[in-house]
Amino acid sequence: MAVRYLDGEHETVKYNDASGVRLYHNNEADSYDTHWHTAIEIISPVENIYTIQIGKEKIVLKEDDILLIPAGILHKLIAPETGRRLIFLFDTNFLTGIRDMSSLMQSVSPYLLVRKEDYPAVNAKLHICLEKIDEEYQDEKPFCCATILAYIVQFLSILGRAQIKMDNKFADTTSSKRHEYIGKFMDICSYISEHSTEDLTVEDLAYMAGFSKFHFSRLFKEFTGVSCYEYLTSCRISLAQQFLTQAELPITDVAMQSGFNSLSTFNRIFKQKVGCTPKEYKNMRRNAPYGAPEKELELTHTP
Repeated sequence: MAVRYLDGEHETVKYNDASGVRLYHNNEADSYDTHWHTAIEIISPVENIYTIQIGKEKIVLKEDDILLIPAGILHKLIAPETGRRLIFLFDTNFLTGIRDMSSLMQSVSPYLLVRKEDYPAVNAKLHICLEKIDEEYQDEKPFCCATILAYIVQFLSILGRAQIKMDNKFADTTSSKRHEYIGKFMDICSYISEHSTEDLTVEDLAYMAGFSKFHFSRLFKEFTGVSCYEYLTSCRISLAQQFLTQAELPITDVAMQSGFNSLSTFNRIFKQKVGCTPKEYKNMRRNAPYGAPEKELELTHTP
């Protein structure tokens, strides 16, 4: 039996050990109100559908569809009366320092859906990784933690490559230029994520990439789907979400440490991006629904 705790809208995942991973074969008919957690969550129905609401959007997953929800994203789980689904959560800390992962996490927000009927080959590769993770998780053989983490990186790498292909990045360039541009802009995205609290300018980033400001801005938006400023802002908001989980940090300090020079600007942009104010997001850790101090979520863990 595995346990997750819902404290208000913040979900705490209690891991078995220091591996920072949790895997469930869940067959509960209970639905779970809007919540968030610091783990990345992967959901794939095995029997029947499963519905996830993110913001105002409801995503209905069919059997074998795969949904990835990044850390810090508010979402609601709506279960059918019968069915079973694989739910896999893992801590994001071990991804720190792995090249390309920061840009991938920004690009998949608020979620990434790989439907079996739309992308059968990619979906099959991802399921192989999940099956391997499931086997290692159940067997608990020596070095299973290291093996699971290796499969997580492989899973995310498959997702990242598939996303680039699905989005048809730099389709109008030659094959060699396309690979060059993809590598270059992945480096730029990683740099922005690592230095998001600094005073970054488009001119400086364009110089680093070896392009004019105009050409860089055009290519950056083609690669990420957003402007350089929007991407930088998203990185700062992601960092702020991490800081807001630390109860001792006042919101003003969170704004400053996340790269925002104005508290009012931080409040406005945060609500625009996340759907609630920083104060509301922070209070989600403390305010339980319906006056309950804590709701324990038990998810069936079966082979």
